[in-house]
Order: sequence, then C-alpha cells, then structure tokens
Amino acid sequence: MARKFRSVSRRRGAADVGVLVIPEDFRKDQYVLKPVIAKMLAEAGKPKADVTVCLEPLMGGVDQATNWEAIEEVIDMYPTVDMFLLVVDRDGVEGRRVALDRIERLGAEKLGSDRALLAENIWQEVEVCALAGQMKLPKNWSWAEVRQELHPKEVYFDP
Repeated sequence: MARKFRSVSRRRGAADVGVLVIPEDFRKDQYVLKPVIAKMLAEAGKPKADVTVCLEPLMGGVDQATNWEAIEEVIDMYPTVDMFLLVVDRDGVEGRRVALDRIERLGAEKLGSDRALLAENIWQEVEVCALAGQMKLPKNWSWAEVRQELHPKEVYFDP
C-alpha cells in the first residue's frame, strides 16, 4: 500500500489526499471504517487525508461490491477522488482475495498512474476493527479466536 499511496498523494500534495472508502454496505460499516481508515492514514503520514465513505450508490452486499461494473460506476461518479478503497468482509470465504485482486487490476487500468483503487477484505468482518480499537477486552477473549470466528457480530457484540 505504501508505494502506491506515495505516488497518488502527489496529485494534491501530501497533506490533502482524497480517499473514498467503498464499503459493502455503508449503513453500519461507515461508523467503524471512517475512523479506522483515517487513523491508519494518519499513522502512514497523511493526517489531513480527506476520508469519505461512499453513500451513493449503496452497494447492499459483497456481491455488488465485488462487481466490477458497480465499482466502475462509483469511479465515474467521483472523478476528483485520488484513492478508492474498497473494503468488504471476508466472511470466511478463502477465495475473496481473488475477486479483489481482479478489481484492483481493472481499477489500475481505468485510473492510470495518478489515482488508485485498493481493495481489501477485513478478517472476518468490519466489526472486528471496532474490537481492535478497544483498550481492554474481556480477559476470556483471545484475538486468535476473535479473528477466526466467522460470525463475530453474533458472538462478541450484544444484540
């Protein structure tokens, strides 16, 4: 990520990078992803990055979010964005990375060298990022178990 990020950041200057986070479903994921991505960018030397979550169009699930035509529509709708960051849940699907690699490849062809599309799958669900940000977790929780749980929302969050 660092190599591509540096080349994209030259477009507006190092302190003014426009990042559009494309979640598989923004309705809940936006509240976890925006602060996590902003903090990651700050730690990577981009504390003033403009992080926005894509609200239009609503992807409505991983199938639409991993559909190139839907992602291409988002790219076309937001021509001033420097970096598109597609984030989906892994959901225990081992082949999910293959679909994301394809989207990154097609994104690179469409965007050229001035802009970027990066795609990542969260292990296992976005909500695990919220757990990672907690200072103290219950003593009986193990990170290895949290990360391997296919349904962490149901196991680690109150209904």
